[in-house]
Amino acid sequence: MQWKRILMVWFAIVLAETVHGILRNLYLTPVIGDLPARQIGIASGSFLIFLIAWFGIGWIGARTPREQIFVGAVWVILMGGFEFALGTALGYPLSRILSDYDMSEGGFMGLGMAFLLFAPMLAAKMRRRLRRSPFRETS
Repeated sequence: MQWKRILMVWFAIVLAETVHGILRNLYLTPVIGDLPARQIGIASGSFLIFLIAWFGIGWIGARTPREQIFVGAVWVILMGGFEFALGTALGYPLSRILSDYDMSEGGFMGLGMAFLLFAPMLAAKMRRRLRRSPFRETS
């Protein structure tokens, strides 16, 4: 497991999520409103995270579930810091930033962060199952 690779894959997640958020705000938010767009964004963003974890977990070299959870925890810590820093830089009050994590206010970001934590392990497990699949073609 290499720190540099963990950080590089996290940076790919940040880039993908940033583009995802910009597109959501440009095209989805005006149609359905801010909160519903952010809620839908958790599901579509989780899919993006899974794809990046799928392609990155082998390269990172996290082989055991413990190492994979460690990678996910690093990503969660970094992403939480990034989210708060970005929200502050964009001028959002702390109450608005925290509302994304409050399910009683419709915020599902906590679920997204939980998915981020387990994404490396889930991706690794699914990759192993695919390799062992009896339906996989062999040459």
